[in-house]
This record gives sequence, structure tokens and C-alpha cells, in this order.
Amino acid sequence: MTGTPIDETQLNGAWEQMFYGFRALTAPPDSLLAERGWSRVHHRILYFVARTPSLTVGELLQRLGVTKQALNGPLKALQQAGLVTVNVCNDDRRARRLTLSPAGRTLEASLTGVQRELLAKVFERAGETAFEGWCKVMDELAASESRQP
Repeated sequence: MTGTPIDETQLNGAWEQMFYGFRALTAPPDSLLAERGWSRVHHRILYFVARTPSLTVGELLQRLGVTKQALNGPLKALQQAGLVTVNVCNDDRRARRLTLSPAGRTLEASLTGVQRELLAKVFERAGETAFEGWCKVMDELAASESRQP
């Protein structure tokens, strides 16, 4: 089922809302990361490794949609800081499995925790149907990537 067409002014407004919302959501962790000289990619690595124990480097590349070259520096920095460990897979010696150290889990929890708290407050203020609607929009955006030529 499709809805009423949205005009250009409304789409521009939606884009601006997404921009400002994303900025509000990323500002707190960005500040914590900047103290270490790091960026959002470091947070993304920590986030996905935390959610999927023993994630392989190849799987992480797919989830992030980045090249090996783009992942190499940030992953190395996280390893050197003792936050991520990289181990050779027992079943495939070419693959490398990633896990977070206790310090890595602590940092990831603080970075993502502040975002979860903000989202929880916003969804509560926005009302009962806000979460479901937002999830539908995000699912459609994510699916549109696979539908593009």
C-alpha cells in the first residue's frame, strides 16, 4: 500500500529533520571519540563486534559497506588500544575473528548507551506509533539500497 505523494518542500523538510536528528544522535559519542582522535567508523566497528561475537573481518566489511583499506586503520587503532582482539579462525585459517576486550565492551556501551537513552526518550515523547513508523521508514531506506542499479 502506498501513501499520498510527498512534495519537494516536504521532502526537503524531511531531509533537514534527518540531518539535525542524526547530528543530535551522533554528537555525544563523537565527542567521546574525538578525545581519542577517533571517528564514527571506530564506533561502528565496536558496535557491530559487540552485537556479533566472533564476527569475521569479512562479515564486518559487508555490514559496514566499506573496503579493506577503509577498515584497516581504524581496526588497527582499536587493536593497539586493546579494545578489539583479532584471532585466526580455527576452521578457516584465512579468516580473522573479532572480539571486544572488557575495555572495548565498556567503551562501546558508553558510546551506544547514550544514543539508546536519547532514542528511548524521543520515542516516548513522540507517542505510541512513532517507533513503528520510524522502523518502517528505516527498513524502506535500507531496502532501497539493494534495489538500486
